[in-house]
Amino acid sequence: MEDERVPVVDVERFETHRRHLFGVAYRMLGTAADAEDAVQEAWLRLQRADTSRIDDLRAWLTTVVGRICLDQLRSARVRREAYVGPWLPEPIVTGAPADGIRPVGGPDPQTAIELDESVRMALLVVLEELSPEQRVAFVLHDVFAVPFPEVADTLGVSQAAARQLASRARRIVADAEPPTRAPLPRQRQVADEFIKACATGDLEALTKLLHPDVVARGDGGGQVSGAGRHPIRGAEKVARLFLGLFRKFPQATIEFVGVNGDLGMLITGDGVPTDVSSFAIDDDGLIVSVFNQVNPDKLRRVRAQ
Repeated sequence: MEDERVPVVDVERFETHRRHLFGVAYRMLGTAADAEDAVQEAWLRLQRADTSRIDDLRAWLTTVVGRICLDQLRSARVRREAYVGPWLPEPIVTGAPADGIRPVGGPDPQTAIELDESVRMALLVVLEELSPEQRVAFVLHDVFAVPFPEVADTLGVSQAAARQLASRARRIVADAEPPTRAPLPRQRQVADEFIKACATGDLEALTKLLHPDVVARGDGGGQVSGAGRHPIRGAEKVARLFLGLFRKFPQATIEFVGVNGDLGMLITGDGVPTDVSSFAIDDDGLIVSVFNQVNPDKLRRVRAQ
């Protein structure tokens, strides 16, 4: 009797694409846990597929992950409508970057990711404003240069519709004007001055570091009191917010770390990570956005590290 078993792709071949697939999924979903689930589901689907018909494994897996993420994004829109306070992406935390942006490895190879402009917190927050279809089209085409025929196949639409979705997403991102990454030495200078002003209670010095229209977002997921249910806007309000936090937690320890490729701060209390903060800094060296991740669910990976 002829052997009709479906050819199976070995684990090693799949693993060569895991980092790429995680990067695709993380940019679409904004959390490492969900991204890892999407990659694992792609592996399971591959096991059920007839691999003799797959000409380009990387392209096939990228399409599958895109479809999985599209379904998750559609479901997540409903969940996030009921989310308490601002929703921020789960931060990818590494050692403080000193020599520019570099890939992350660390103890968990599943979270390896290229920390380029497309994974910065400022852009990921903007991507939350896109529809699921726009986000998938933008990430696949504009970030990973996936051809529109494959984008259309992922979305289940025509190529013309896929192009339109990516174009609309591109305009939304451009209109939001997330600042480009400031040089790391400049980020460090601003961060040092920020901490000094907070530690000394210097409201004037702190306000001068902030853009007049600065926005501070804190994600507590409804689990952390004082995280705030709405973004704080304006230099003086944001300055007073941080001065109050420094007075409230005088024994907190602050360590510079990499947060999605930018310089950020890991704040711990009694040896437990309680906050991962990062800034978006404009060309004038002013802080235009502050992102405070204090949701314990999104700090589990940091605590494990």
